[in-house]
Amino acid sequence: MSQTSQKNNVLIGKTFIYVLLGAASFLSIFPLYWMFVMATNHNSAINSIPPAMLPGNQLVTNFTNVLNTIDFFGAMWNSLVVSTVITIGVLFFCSLAGFAFAKFQFKGKNFLFVFILVTMMIPPQLGLIPQYFIITKLDWLNDLKAIIIPGLIDAFGIFWMRQYISSNVPDELVEAARIDGCSNFRIYWNIAVPVIIPAFATLAIIKFMYVWNDFLWPLVVLREESSQTIQVALRGLIDAYVRDNGMILSGTFWATVPLIVVFLLLNKMFIASLTEGAVK
Repeated sequence: MSQTSQKNNVLIGKTFIYVLLGAASFLSIFPLYWMFVMATNHNSAINSIPPAMLPGNQLVTNFTNVLNTIDFFGAMWNSLVVSTVITIGVLFFCSLAGFAFAKFQFKGKNFLFVFILVTMMIPPQLGLIPQYFIITKLDWLNDLKAIIIPGLIDAFGIFWMRQYISSNVPDELVEAARIDGCSNFRIYWNIAVPVIIPAFATLAIIKFMYVWNDFLWPLVVLREESSQTIQVALRGLIDAYVRDNGMILSGTFWATVPLIVVFLLLNKMFIASLTEGAVK
């Protein structure tokens, strides 16, 4: 095969890959764009055939209707507090547990780790009634503690951290630190934590998005409007008689913005965690 033919094959292959990536990117971004378009148009433009495909001039009007219907900023603040506190708690406690499972030897270690993995197979809906009973006994209804405290530990977080620490923190480095007189917590804080920053970023994105989008449990325990998270508050935009899609999608769009910001902030570290194994 001539050199020209090889170059043509390489060019065709690269073109195919870029076209495929472009199509995938378009399919991923289009729902967000479509949500923004509906958030900026009047309800009649959304329901027309064909529907509006370009942004309109109703963005401020639709968002004003959202503010007049629900306590949008109060619900956003509640979600931000809950998601941030739970994410920080999960990163700390799950990394501690993962470090212990990865680098310590203790009786029942394998059994406990398998038990944690088994809990990942249980649907969270099965624990709804006993959790509600406990929250009621603690008098935590309509309190953000009912969301925060049960979410501070996560089985997937322990599994993720254990696997990452096992493959990225050398045992020899841990043993050397012990010989130098470091305590277990200092080994974790000064040796393990700097190495697992990419794992932190990945778990933070996953957990923040999960907590922010959670609807069922906050709906059960947060009944007062002042304590509701954004997903529960958005339900109040749906009227039984008049459905204003522009207003609904306006509230949904602005409720999605914090997720985009968090992903952009942690994007580089997230990609680093995905490519680190390939670089090795």
